[in-house]
Amino acid sequence: MINTEHANFPRASFVRRLGAMVYDLFLAVAVYVCAGAIGFGIFYALFTANLVSLNGFEHISDSLNNTPLYAGIYKFWLVSCVGGFYALFWSRGGQTLGMRAWRLKVQHPNGQNLSFITASARVVWSLLGLSNLYILLNSEKLGLQDKLTRTEVVVLSVEANQMRNWHGA
Repeated sequence: MINTEHANFPRASFVRRLGAMVYDLFLAVAVYVCAGAIGFGIFYALFTANLVSLNGFEHISDSLNNTPLYAGIYKFWLVSCVGGFYALFWSRGGQTLGMRAWRLKVQHPNGQNLSFITASARVVWSLLGLSNLYILLNSEKLGLQDKLTRTEVVVLSVEANQMRNWHGA
């Protein structure tokens, strides 16, 4: 049995990360849509209970999107859900589903999984994946989010990737 926690795996290239990002984009869109539906449902329930008003708009969706307070809360909700999706997966096992397909894992250089706080910071510093471009500028194969959170993305062997589960065992 291979001990994946202390094995030295090579760092992931920009192309592998990009492949996983494409896979994960579909999941992020699904999370965004579900969060949007839940958020709109909550807003509709608040409107039905007369806890929020239409603020002069004819339709509920117009009020939600064009009233600064409502729109701000709604957008924060959507961003939090999508960011939380990544932070949860990265802290629970080091892999999103796209990363698993490409045999990638995010971890600390000593092989430890990320805490939820570190994973959340990594989400912020990733700048929607743009900070991965930093990999092209250095030989260490570290993205800007990797450097700022002291993490790395490694390529797992086929055997190590098969042994991974959502809890990181």
